[in-house]
Amino acid sequence: MTSTRDDRRSRSGENTAPAAASPTLRIVDPVRPAAVSGAALSRSPGSTWATRYRHRLEISDVAVITVAVIGAFLTRFGWNHDLAQVGTIPIAHWAVAMLIAVTWIACLAAYHSRDARVVGIGITEYRSVVSASITTFGVLGILFLMFDINVARGFFVLALPTGLIGLMVSRLLWRKWLVRQRKRGRFVSRALVVGDRKDVQYVIGQIDKKAVSVYEVIGAAVDGPETDRIEVNSRSVAVVSNLDSVAKAASRLEVDVVIVAGQPVGGGFFIRDLGWDLEGSRAELVVASRLTNVAGPRIHFRPVEGLPLMHVELPQYSGGKHLLKRAFDMVASGTALVLLFPVLVAIALCVRSESPGPALFRQERVGKGGQAFFMLKFRSMVETAEDDLAGLLDQNEGAGVLFKMKHDPRVTRVGRVLRKYSLDELPQLWNIFRGEMSLVGPRPPLASEVAGYEARVHRRLLIKPGLTGMWQVNGRSNLDWDESVRLDLYYVENWSLTGDLQIMWRTVKLLVNPVGAY
Repeated sequence: MTSTRDDRRSRSGENTAPAAASPTLRIVDPVRPAAVSGAALSRSPGSTWATRYRHRLEISDVAVITVAVIGAFLTRFGWNHDLAQVGTIPIAHWAVAMLIAVTWIACLAAYHSRDARVVGIGITEYRSVVSASITTFGVLGILFLMFDINVARGFFVLALPTGLIGLMVSRLLWRKWLVRQRKRGRFVSRALVVGDRKDVQYVIGQIDKKAVSVYEVIGAAVDGPETDRIEVNSRSVAVVSNLDSVAKAASRLEVDVVIVAGQPVGGGFFIRDLGWDLEGSRAELVVASRLTNVAGPRIHFRPVEGLPLMHVELPQYSGGKHLLKRAFDMVASGTALVLLFPVLVAIALCVRSESPGPALFRQERVGKGGQAFFMLKFRSMVETAEDDLAGLLDQNEGAGVLFKMKHDPRVTRVGRVLRKYSLDELPQLWNIFRGEMSLVGPRPPLASEVAGYEARVHRRLLIKPGLTGMWQVNGRSNLDWDESVRLDLYYVENWSLTGDLQIMWRTVKLLVNPVGAY
């Protein structure tokens, strides 16, 4: 191993002097962090911001749980009595209430719900809060039963939903606050990306795709020919070290995380040695997997005699999880059809009043397994739209096999409003109730689109198309073809009911502030 590192050292020397910043780019000088101006000056180092933020969450969680437990306790035992009689409540009841609160707080810590690795990103934080809460009441319920501890079931049952809702709302508000801070350059982890030049560029590009990222890449360490900077999209990242001096560069730049991109020269031995070199420093070591389109819940690690094996669950397209999705679709779409019936009638009358023709537009689409069905929409174009299409093909602004025009002359005035707020899609609730579509899924394609699919794109047809989905909440018509395909394929292989609820929530937010709808 030593010879390998010596060989690599002889091929490339350390370069710590980045080129001068371009006047058109805001470049952070990684060698002199103190020189950064503006909001970055008030940025807390990663370990500091994580500790401060965790303390805020701890105080918030304790306050919410205390209010929930005391509120449920007094609702059951206190509100029906005079204040003087509240003191007569048996001390054992107060002890049980305290036990519930303390156990709940401890479980939140045991499930790492305030860990810097999960707060502010994805649904893992919320899942941890829910799991900790359910575990608390499950374990205590069993213990109370085993030791014959009499506690009012009304108090016990009321405290769980009240506290859980309070915790989720509290975490949501804190997350919004954290996002606002990160937009200002605060509460982010300073990152150094290490590896082959192409792998480093890819990882930095993926981090930059996130509008509000937990990481701020301040430098790179690469193997191969030395250059002053690495260009990624519209920004430039300084090369601050070769692969032999990563730990020294991390210490000098006071980074919070070292991200190993791909498989650097030396492979697992390089990562092992780097981990040793970083021991005792403030930096964490993160390995960016080469797996694409694989969500975290599908990845499991299992060491076998010191060999870390990564297990990747294969996608399943039938079974209990899909039955649960179908049940949710039926209940939600049926309820929505009943509640929105007056709105549907009003929209239909508006469509009919502006232009002749039916209020509903039926179009053949391709569903799960390539089965054709007629998708319903409120008509947003003139009745002769299909016949007029041939004369507009040369003005296509859509991606790939899609036809889209921002100012399509066939769209009516009412239709433009319906499209902007996606109200023209509401009749698809009937398709969902019938089982032809789902609330969340890939975009339902035309038969002509499917005919032009590449082999891999046919995987979009492995599950039912959706009223909304990854494509719709990530830019809609503003996406290029490759990106829309990537998002749909990612959903097909990694969907979950929790993820569906998250997409539906994002869809509701987009209805208020439409993006890419035309």
